[in-house]
Amino acid sequence: MSEIKIERPSQEKIDEMRITDWSIWEKEESTFDWFYDSQETCYILEGNATVEPHDSDPVEFGPGDLVTFPKGMKCVWKITKAIRKHYMFE
Repeated sequence: MSEIKIERPSQEKIDEMRITDWSIWEKEESTFDWFYDSQETCYILEGNATVEPHDSDPVEFGPGDLVTFPKGMKCVWKITKAIRKHYMFE
């Protein structure tokens, strides 16, 4: 299975991808199971989280990170500071 990808996009890439046009999702500090039935790309605006895939190492991310979650991944989300993100499913 593919792994979670994290990058720090330039403002040019943010504009090129039209990230600010994507929907926004917000969630308070919490822990929950999740399954990705399609690939998700998200840009973290606020907050911090650790995602623990069932088959690989945990990944931490926060503001300014562009995160891509692979289709088919089962994981546990641990939001340590309330999250606000732009997101897009492919």
